[in-house]
Amino acid sequence: MRNAWVIVALGVCAVVCSAAAPQAQSKQHTPAPATKAASQAKLNDAQLEALIREKFAKSKSANKFTVRVQGGVAHIDGKTDVIQHKAAATRMAKTAGAVAVDNKVQISDAAKKKAAGNLEEGRRRAQVKRGDARDGR
Repeated sequence: MRNAWVIVALGVCAVVCSAAAPQAQSKQHTPAPATKAASQAKLNDAQLEALIREKFAKSKSANKFTVRVQGGVAHIDGKTDVIQHKAAATRMAKTAGAVAVDNKVQISDAAKKKAAGNLEEGRRRAQVKRGDARDGR
Protein backbone atom coordinates (compact mmCIF):
# COMPACT_ATOMS: atom_id res chain seq x y z
CA MET A 1 0.00 0.00 0.00
CA ARG A 2 2.85 2.31 0.86
CA ASN A 3 4.50 1.66 -2.49
CA ALA A 4 1.25 2.53 -4.25
CA TRP A 5 1.20 6.01 -2.65
CA VAL A 6 4.80 6.59 -3.66
CA ILE A 7 4.00 5.63 -7.26
CA VAL A 8 0.93 7.92 -7.30
CA ALA A 9 2.94 10.82 -5.83
CA LEU A 10 5.71 10.34 -8.41
CA GLY A 11 3.13 10.22 -11.19
CA VAL A 12 1.51 13.46 -10.02
CA CYS A 13 4.93 15.14 -9.84
CA ALA A 14 5.79 13.97 -13.35
CA VAL A 15 2.51 15.33 -14.75
CA VAL A 16 2.90 18.68 -13.00
CA CYS A 17 6.52 19.06 -14.07
CA SER A 18 5.84 18.12 -17.69
CA ALA A 19 2.87 20.51 -17.84
CA ALA A 20 4.86 23.40 -16.38
CA ALA A 21 7.97 22.95 -18.52
CA PRO A 22 6.44 23.74 -21.93
CA GLN A 23 4.78 26.86 -20.54
CA ALA A 24 8.05 28.19 -19.19
CA GLN A 25 9.78 27.52 -22.52
CA SER A 26 6.96 28.87 -24.68
CA LYS A 27 6.72 32.20 -22.86
CA GLN A 28 8.07 34.90 -25.10
CA HIS A 29 8.78 38.47 -24.15
CA THR A 30 5.95 40.60 -25.42
CA PRO A 31 6.53 44.33 -25.63
CA ALA A 32 4.45 46.53 -23.37
CA PRO A 33 1.43 48.07 -25.05
CA ALA A 34 2.01 51.53 -26.42
CA THR A 35 1.01 54.18 -23.95
CA LYS A 36 -0.64 57.47 -24.76
CA ALA A 37 2.55 59.38 -23.96
CA ALA A 38 4.63 57.11 -26.19
CA SER A 39 2.27 57.57 -29.11
CA GLN A 40 2.29 61.35 -28.63
CA ALA A 41 6.09 61.45 -28.46
CA LYS A 42 6.08 61.12 -32.25
CA LEU A 43 4.41 64.52 -32.65
CA ASN A 44 6.42 67.28 -34.25
CA ASP A 45 6.68 70.69 -32.59
CA ALA A 46 3.77 72.24 -34.51
CA GLN A 47 1.44 69.35 -33.68
CA LEU A 48 2.47 69.40 -30.02
CA GLU A 49 1.96 73.17 -29.84
CA ALA A 50 -1.51 72.83 -31.36
CA LEU A 51 -2.40 70.09 -28.87
CA ILE A 52 -1.24 72.19 -25.91
CA ARG A 53 -3.16 75.22 -27.19
CA GLU A 54 -6.25 73.04 -27.51
CA LYS A 55 -5.87 71.95 -23.87
CA PHE A 56 -5.37 75.56 -22.79
CA ALA A 57 -8.49 76.66 -24.72
CA LYS A 58 -10.63 74.06 -22.90
CA SER A 59 -9.22 75.12 -19.52
CA LYS A 60 -10.55 77.93 -17.37
CA SER A 61 -7.15 78.40 -15.77
CA ALA A 62 -4.73 78.48 -18.72
CA ASN A 63 -6.80 79.93 -21.55
CA LYS A 64 -4.96 83.27 -21.44
CA PHE A 65 -1.42 81.83 -21.59
CA THR A 66 0.70 81.67 -24.73
CA VAL A 67 2.78 78.67 -25.67
CA ARG A 68 5.45 77.85 -28.22
CA VAL A 69 7.22 74.53 -28.66
CA GLN A 70 10.82 74.14 -29.76
CA GLY A 71 12.56 70.78 -29.76
CA GLY A 72 9.78 69.20 -27.73
CA VAL A 73 10.14 71.81 -24.96
CA ALA A 74 7.04 73.89 -24.25
CA HIS A 75 7.67 77.56 -23.41
CA ILE A 76 4.68 79.10 -21.58
CA ASP A 77 4.24 82.84 -20.99
CA GLY A 78 1.50 84.94 -19.42
CA LYS A 79 0.17 86.43 -16.20
CA THR A 80 -2.22 85.04 -13.60
CA ASP A 81 -3.97 86.08 -10.40
CA VAL A 82 -4.13 82.49 -9.10
CA ILE A 83 -0.96 80.63 -8.13
CA GLN A 84 -2.39 77.21 -9.02
CA HIS A 85 -2.94 78.21 -12.67
CA LYS A 86 0.81 78.24 -13.27
CA ALA A 87 1.14 74.63 -12.13
CA ALA A 88 -1.95 73.61 -14.10
CA ALA A 89 -0.38 74.98 -17.29
CA THR A 90 2.76 72.92 -16.68
CA ARG A 91 0.71 69.75 -16.10
CA MET A 92 -1.32 70.30 -19.27
CA ALA A 93 1.82 70.74 -21.37
CA LYS A 94 3.41 67.61 -19.89
CA THR A 95 0.30 65.48 -20.44
CA ALA A 96 0.10 66.71 -24.02
CA GLY A 97 3.54 65.19 -24.61
CA ALA A 98 6.07 67.95 -23.98
CA VAL A 99 9.54 66.65 -23.13
CA ALA A 100 10.10 69.55 -20.74
CA VAL A 101 8.31 72.76 -19.79
CA ASP A 102 9.79 76.25 -19.40
CA ASN A 103 7.04 77.99 -17.45
CA LYS A 104 7.54 81.77 -17.36
CA VAL A 105 4.01 82.58 -16.13
CA GLN A 106 4.11 85.58 -13.79
CA ILE A 107 2.02 85.50 -10.64
CA SER A 108 0.48 88.81 -9.53
CA ASP A 109 1.50 90.45 -6.27
CA ALA A 110 -2.09 90.21 -5.03
CA ALA A 111 -2.04 86.40 -5.49
CA LYS A 112 1.29 86.14 -3.67
CA LYS A 113 -0.04 88.23 -0.77
CA LYS A 114 -3.20 86.12 -0.57
CA ALA A 115 -1.17 82.91 -0.46
CA ALA A 116 1.13 84.33 2.22
CA GLY A 117 -1.92 85.39 4.27
CA ASN A 118 -3.40 81.92 3.98
CA LEU A 119 -0.19 80.38 5.29
CA GLU A 120 -0.01 82.79 8.21
CA GLU A 121 -3.67 82.16 9.05
CA GLY A 122 -2.99 78.51 9.79
CA ARG A 123 -5.13 75.61 8.70
CA ARG A 124 -6.17 75.76 5.11
CA ARG A 125 -9.51 74.58 3.83
CA ALA A 126 -8.09 71.21 2.73
CA GLN A 127 -6.85 70.58 6.26
CA VAL A 128 -10.17 71.23 7.98
CA LYS A 129 -11.80 68.03 9.18
CA ARG A 130 -15.40 67.30 8.25
CA GLY A 131 -16.70 67.74 11.78
CA ASP A 132 -14.92 71.06 12.36
CA ALA A 133 -16.80 74.33 12.01
CA ARG A 134 -15.78 76.44 9.02
CA ASP A 135 -14.51 79.95 9.41
CA GLY A 136 -16.45 82.86 7.93
CA ARG A 137 -14.33 83.57 4.86
